[in-house]
Amino acid sequence: MSTSEQTGTIHADDGAVLADVAGMLRVILDEYGPDDTEIGMDTTFTGDLELESIDLVTLAGELQARYGDRVNFAEFVADMDLEEIIALTVGRLVTHVVMCLNSPENSPEAG
Repeated sequence: MSTSEQTGTIHADDGAVLADVAGMLRVILDEYGPDDTEIGMDTTFTGDLELESIDLVTLAGELQARYGDRVNFAEFVADMDLEEIIALTVGRLVTHVVMCLNSPENSPEAG
C-alpha cells in the first residue's frame, strides 16, 4: 500500500495486495510441506492451490489480522454459490481487498 502525503489516505494497489495474499497463502501451503506453486491473479484456490474449506477459514483469519475490519472474507463469499467459490481466483480476492481498502468508509478521515 502506498500513502498519499497530501491527503493522508491509504491507496492499496493490486501488486501490494497480491504480494500480501500470496504470502498468506504460502504460509498456509507450507503446512502441507514446501510448495513452490506460482501464485498470481489467475490462480484458483481450489483447482491450482487445492485449498480446502478449513484453509479458506485460515485465510480469512490472516486477512482479518492484516487488514482488520476493513476486509471481511465471510461477507465476500456469502453471496457466492458453490460453483463461484470453487472457481474463485486470487485476483478476484485481490480486487475485493483493494476495493475495501480504498473505500471512502475506510479512510482515516472516516474513522
